[in-house]
Amino acid sequence: MKKNSIRLLALVSMLALFVLAACGTDKATDGDKDAGDGNKDEGKTEQEYKFLSLLTGGTQGTYYPLGGSFAEFITEETGIKTTAEVSQASAANMTALKDGDAQIAFVQTDIAYYASKGEMMFDGEVIDEVSAVGSLYPETVQLVTLKKNNIKTFEDLKGKSVSVGAPGSGTYANAEQLLEIHGLSMDDIKPQNLDFGESQESLQAGQIDAAFITAGTPTGAVEGLNAVAEVFIVPVEDAKADELIAKYPYYAKEVIPSGTYGSTEDTPAVSVGAMLVMQNDISEELGYQITKAIYENASKIQHAKGALIKAENGLDGIGIPVHPGAQKYFDEVN
Repeated sequence: MKKNSIRLLALVSMLALFVLAACGTDKATDGDKDAGDGNKDEGKTEQEYKFLSLLTGGTQGTYYPLGGSFAEFITEETGIKTTAEVSQASAANMTALKDGDAQIAFVQTDIAYYASKGEMMFDGEVIDEVSAVGSLYPETVQLVTLKKNNIKTFEDLKGKSVSVGAPGSGTYANAEQLLEIHGLSMDDIKPQNLDFGESQESLQAGQIDAAFITAGTPTGAVEGLNAVAEVFIVPVEDAKADELIAKYPYYAKEVIPSGTYGSTEDTPAVSVGAMLVMQNDISEELGYQITKAIYENASKIQHAKGALIKAENGLDGIGIPVHPGAQKYFDEVN
């Protein structure tokens, strides 16, 4: 009986020690949390991310192949597994970052500007949770058709079936504005809301007559189409380009070089900028590492647009606030 009492006393003592130890651990943990709360305004650091999601666009565009390279660079630089994700591109990407569904994304400069002001497809919904990593390269607004369709000018689109991208997308806005400058509207054509891959397939099958595609050239979908049929890019006359830029200053004149898609001469066009953005929540240090990873490895990119991604141009055409980490990087190298 006495032995049992001693054993019981020993057991109670051990339990008491465990409780005290647990309490001490909880207090230490609470202390750590308090210390962390003091730094929460600095953004999320690399230690707080197990992975990063980088939103691109459709698989037949330019964002997707470039995004795969960017994801590898960021993974190597930060040690955080980064994955390039297929998406509905610019407008959807801005909304996804606002909602916390991803951390980094490609976006057209004009769409980022609309989002920051709550205009156009973001009417009344200002997105200010996102900031710029940097400018990348021009995105050409291409009006693509087949030579056999005999569409030579924008005016020839009247009454035709034309892919204009999804409503609210960057491509849709570009199509609407270019039609406007040429005295047309969506009511003058038969608009089809197709992505780049669907546009390629539909042009090839004769289901549509032309397609607006806003992407860096050469664009995979257009190259794929040109492999099976003769492609023609409808030119934007110089005077019309001037008129467009006067009304919408985020456009620039662009030339699609001879040889692109089998062409035998340069084709005048217009472009907007492609840029990379990230959530404001990302810390300055992690933002710096992400920016450095992209611009210091751009020369390794196999796509033709890789040659245009340079730190000295990183702040060109940026219409939204720059992330502090990105600004730190550009201040160092420029």
